[in-house]
Amino acid sequence: MVFGLGALEMAGRFAGNLRASRVLVVSDAALAGISWVERLLEVLAAAGVEAKPWLQVSANPKDGEAAAAAEFYLQEGCEGIVALGGGSPMDLAKAVGIITSNQAPVLSFAGVDNVEKPGPPLICLPTTAGTGAEVSQFAIITDTANRVKVAIVSKTVIPDVALLDPELTCTMGPELTAHTGLDALTHAVEAYVSNAHSPLTDMLALEAMGRIARWLPVAVQSASGPAPHLEARSEMLLASLQAGMAFSNAILGAVHAMAHSLGGYLDLPHGLCNALLLDHVILYNFSGAEARYRAIGRALGAHIPDDAPADEARELVVATVRQLKQTVGVTQSLATLGVTPESLDTLAGKAAQDPCMLTNPIPADVQDLRRIFAKAAGFE
Repeated sequence: MVFGLGALEMAGRFAGNLRASRVLVVSDAALAGISWVERLLEVLAAAGVEAKPWLQVSANPKDGEAAAAAEFYLQEGCEGIVALGGGSPMDLAKAVGIITSNQAPVLSFAGVDNVEKPGPPLICLPTTAGTGAEVSQFAIITDTANRVKVAIVSKTVIPDVALLDPELTCTMGPELTAHTGLDALTHAVEAYVSNAHSPLTDMLALEAMGRIARWLPVAVQSASGPAPHLEARSEMLLASLQAGMAFSNAILGAVHAMAHSLGGYLDLPHGLCNALLLDHVILYNFSGAEARYRAIGRALGAHIPDDAPADEARELVVATVRQLKQTVGVTQSLATLGVTPESLDTLAGKAAQDPCMLTNPIPADVQDLRRIFAKAAGFE
């Protein structure tokens, strides 16, 4: 990991270090339009690295896109991959690596520890502060036939190099800044209450939460201003990195299981799905990790007395999360995004199958998940 302004300029050096003289550059058309892709190609060319751009990446990368990109990688004789963007380009890049090294469709590797061979060298440059994909063992790909996001979890998909340049995140508008920041918060919260947490992941998660509470409102407010707030952008990128390292090791929980179901079914932004579900899942989970949720509330700035009854502490934690959401402009319900009463059974059924449910602090069956969906949609 290299963190700091100018980290982008090291992409060519690391590609050379990894003996990749021809690389697939995975990004999207929007980033090409604001010249970040052009700059990356210049940096690679200056280091003698030939680049083959692939910009056909949708907001929720799909199985067919991964197959097409992998075919292009092989046709062009690439020896490595450089991903520039948010979670979608990085996840697609991971999928290309999985397919080309293991020679099978990407969805066949769904679940935990099913990717036998690591992919080719992978360098990631995040342009959002939220996904943590640049350091995680997760690749999330949409199964188009079944309209669900599939989690592929394997140490073999962890990128080789993460170049974290805060300047790359300065082109995000207020809405994307808010959604990705709340995605990072969800990573930290779920890692902290996961039944696979450890002292190391606890430290990373708590530090990330404190940073997000302090700096996300500043980053969102300044995103519509005349000049970027580099300190806020740097702090949020660091928080995203910390949260990414935490959840990659402690895994996640019901929020992400439900967000994968919701995002795949309705093709919605992942960070927004997490943001709309987080407080409702906290209400459900609180009794299974009360002391940890109290610590989360305090990390986010809530005053929770040691002798506060459980009900009072729960409400203080949830109120703090909801206040942060409101401050950064996230006030929708799932119903406003297209969730209907008729879709609840489908959404809950798909969420119950997600591997992220394995590390939720307390069990949740299909009916439990259905009730949480219903409350987040405003139906109950």
